[in-house]
Amino acid sequence: MQAPNVQSKMLQAGLNLIQQALSIFDSELRLVVCNRKYQQMFNLPDSLVEPGTPFEDTIRYLVLRGEYGDVDDTDTAVLARVEQARTFQPHYMERARSNGRTISVEGAPLAQGGWVTVYTDITEIKNQEALLRVRSEELSDQLLTHAERLAQANRELAATNAALEEAKRELMETEARTRLVTGMVPAHIAHVTPEFRYTFSNRKLGSVMPGSASDIIGLTVAEALGQETFERIEPGLRRALAGEANVFETTHEASGHRIRVALTPEHDSQGHVQGVYVLSADVTEETQARAALAHTAKRELAAHLTSGLAHDFANLLTIIMGLQGRLERIEALPEEAAEIARATLAAARRGGTLLDRIARISGPAELHPAPTDLAASLADLKTMTGPILPQAITLDIGLQSLSGPLLLDAGALQDALLNLILNARDAIGSRPGCITLTARPVRDTWLEITVEDTGPGFTEKALAHGLDPFFTTKGGEGSGLGLSMVYDQTKLVGGSVKLANRPGGGASVTLRLPLRPVTARVAPMLVLLVEDNEVIRTDVREMLRAMGHTVAEAGSVTEALELADLPGLGLVLSDIGLPGEATGIDLMTELARRSPGLRRALMTSLPRGDGLRESAGTVPVLTKPFAFEELSAFLAQSEER
Repeated sequence: MQAPNVQSKMLQAGLNLIQQALSIFDSELRLVVCNRKYQQMFNLPDSLVEPGTPFEDTIRYLVLRGEYGDVDDTDTAVLARVEQARTFQPHYMERARSNGRTISVEGAPLAQGGWVTVYTDITEIKNQEALLRVRSEELSDQLLTHAERLAQANRELAATNAALEEAKRELMETEARTRLVTGMVPAHIAHVTPEFRYTFSNRKLGSVMPGSASDIIGLTVAEALGQETFERIEPGLRRALAGEANVFETTHEASGHRIRVALTPEHDSQGHVQGVYVLSADVTEETQARAALAHTAKRELAAHLTSGLAHDFANLLTIIMGLQGRLERIEALPEEAAEIARATLAAARRGGTLLDRIARISGPAELHPAPTDLAASLADLKTMTGPILPQAITLDIGLQSLSGPLLLDAGALQDALLNLILNARDAIGSRPGCITLTARPVRDTWLEITVEDTGPGFTEKALAHGLDPFFTTKGGEGSGLGLSMVYDQTKLVGGSVKLANRPGGGASVTLRLPLRPVTARVAPMLVLLVEDNEVIRTDVREMLRAMGHTVAEAGSVTEALELADLPGLGLVLSDIGLPGEATGIDLMTELARRSPGLRRALMTSLPRGDGLRESAGTVPVLTKPFAFEELSAFLAQSEER
């Protein structure tokens, strides 16, 4: 029973001081530890008190020695007790031994598997009870029997209390671990009753829905989230209370965050629903990326469908314009025929303009995001609109709580806003009026730009179809592509467009674009670029050089490790997927071991949620494809970590 280290020796010494016999067996029915009293009480040889001793060997020794009385079949008796141990249950019993002593046996299972048993010699207590029965003639046999049973019950109760205390401790540890785990999850986890009242929350509500309280236990869902948000999720809650698990997405209007809500019913043992478990996660970035991807797919489909038609139509227009031009140049042509020729040419040119606009909608989109001073960009826009706005119509521009450059396609944004201003001008007409443009941040998620006018506002039909291509309220004067082009550009970056009428009259168009502040660029340094695709490596290298960095290149993990000791190396930027068995993740791990202070970053086209990408851990990851300014902003942000 000698332990191999000091702590084990100290533990064994402490166990030996206990005046009760104690043994612990594991789930494999092998001895883990026992004290000296255990060996002495059952007179066990040293070989049966060594850690790892099979429980079966100890039982066989005790059966053969007569510890359990006379048995007909030793193997059967041993097997019965071994099987009983495999299905161990907490128990308390008192047993008379073959040597005339009486012991109490108290056993309790362990959470980690196995069990602990405590043996107490209660011979003296039993002798006192017998002596009391013999000498106390004045006490009735019933009273003595009751006293004996009460004493035994007290001992059993003490054993039960000890087991309950251990169970309570284990439950408290389990609850603490559960709270720790749920507190680490970047989502709100909660439980609500059928009356929609919170009984549990991991205090993450404020991070998922900014502005919400985090301490919500005892509150109703309406009190915690607000009546408007509650009305949006109430149908899902009622479906869950009816026994149907469901998942849906909604928008938290106060912050603009897109929230995915998963509701799971809680059933009791009879299958009745007792409440609902709630998991709410912020999927704003995922939604923005998903919307941009879906819109890009729609554009590609439209391009495939219209490219052939547009090509043939353009050829027809070219022929028509050529023939009408020749007809118009005939000197003897009657005036009426000349007017018809000129009108036909004008219509053909308008058809060409329309084709160009269709191509801009359905053709490949080219976004050029760059750090943009929004205040300066809007000031330029006001200058541009000066010549096209009548004197009776004023343009007011206001910015709220916006400072520093933002990552925007300034040209596309100016085109979209100019389109909205011209629409507002046409709606006001010849009357005096005002066009108001305001820009403000919505939390840290959206840049919201609203263009309002004092015109008649949108009709019900325009509110329903204003963003559809070719829909127009201007009759033959409009192409119906203005608002749809604004919608197209906004959706392309993962934003949204909302049409509405102002309460006091007039139209309102609101654009929401992802809010992406631009941080300062990092100082020039030596960068090791690891990328096996030569074309991509060349593009990224030129971006880095344009930022002022010096670039060393590698095409595999092996090459990168050979260059990792370059003097003055400031950053290693690697693709995750590289040729060979080693990946970019393996490279980052080895670099962290070699040079803990070296900055490391990854890039990949793998989607969020992919197992290999998620294994990057704390190493920042840039999603491909990316442009110059996105790479610049990524390097600046990764430097701050």
